[in-house]
Amino acid sequence: MILLFSLPAGGEFIIMLVLGLLLTKIFYVLALQSTLKAISIENRKMPARNVWLLLIPLFGTVWHFFIVSRLADSIKAEAISKNILIGEPRPAYNIGIAMCILNCLSVIPAINIYAAMASLICWILYWVKIIGFKNVLLNARTKLD
Repeated sequence: MILLFSLPAGGEFIIMLVLGLLLTKIFYVLALQSTLKAISIENRKMPARNVWLLLIPLFGTVWHFFIVSRLADSIKAEAISKNILIGEPRPAYNIGIAMCILNCLSVIPAINIYAAMASLICWILYWVKIIGFKNVLLNARTKLD
């Protein structure tokens, strides 16, 4: 195979890492979108397609705060309308906001590695919680049907 350009040493690893991170982020956004789609339109606090704005560099960091808030309120509204006991006043809000704040703090040189690691842990926990709430809403819907 003839290469038209050559990558610096380790360039292939960096490309694979970036593609892996992008793919992971896409799966995360799909999870958020599917959770919003599991919520009836009248209870959604934002259109499901708006979660894709997370992929815009820098803007996505700020937009994440809005998504966490609106998704929590959407899940709560759906749970109330379907008489589902969620157990949290704003579902997944606290861990989501912690994730967003830690992500912002990860640019501060003295604490960046610690904040980034904590943000990653919160991100995983938030993702799992959101999927859990989606499953609760979907299971309640099938019981009502």
